[in-house]
Amino acid sequence: MECIAIDWSGAVTGEASRIWIARAVGGTLTALFAPGGRNAVREFLLDRRRDASPALVGLDFAFGMPQWYADVRGWRAGRDVWCAARDDGEHWLRDCPPPFWGRAGTTRPHAAPLGLRQTERGWPRSPRPKSVFQVGGAGSVGTGSVRGMPMLLALSDARWAIWPFDAPSSHTIVEIYPRLFTGPVVKREGASRAAFLRANHVHVASAFRHAMQVSEDAFDAGISALVMSQCVPASLPLDVSDPIARMEGRIWAPDVVPAGASGSE
Repeated sequence: MECIAIDWSGAVTGEASRIWIARAVGGTLTALFAPGGRNAVREFLLDRRRDASPALVGLDFAFGMPQWYADVRGWRAGRDVWCAARDDGEHWLRDCPPPFWGRAGTTRPHAAPLGLRQTERGWPRSPRPKSVFQVGGAGSVGTGSVRGMPMLLALSDARWAIWPFDAPSSHTIVEIYPRLFTGPVVKREGASRAAFLRANHVHVASAFRHAMQVSEDAFDAGISALVMSQCVPASLPLDVSDPIARMEGRIWAPDVVPAGASGSE
């Protein structure tokens, strides 16, 4: 099965250099490239769905929001959240109405645990994924998530299974957290990325290796795809019956991950 990892970005400017796609099969990286932006990712995945061969795709943004906020808004399914992000997302990002925060002049309007989904509250390793409500500041994922959720609508309509909202199929998309796959490496430092590749992925082709040494985003995509492809088929995502997970989403955490998968950013 082909595994595809996409290092996503919600940036208004510079998205073309910050978004990377990696493809891997059986622990071998077969492609690593910057597609040119969010719309290009969407078109790539729509095209890939027309290929009958199975694929598991990992996207590194949150697919949902905490259950309590869904209840307040009257959302009953993940698709309701994605529609709201399509219709209201730019307002959330521009004006930061509570519970969103992170823009200049805003502070977190709630206790920290309220900003986390079940999948983040129960995360067993450090660092823990951040809140989808945080749309600015170091390590924030909110902007990318809000600008990514509308794409899930199009992908779902194209018959991609969006896990855990849908049962897995031959073509399944999951939410990933690249830190789980990279383990203890200081990703922001090129020398650390290069050392990690020498120690753990010596067989990566030289062109891909160079891109991963130069770009942290390429590194995240490449390592995620490699490890995903080493984990399947033994750790393919399973059907989920938990109603909270089917509302909030869940980070896919395969059984087989690099030893000591934690560390500083």
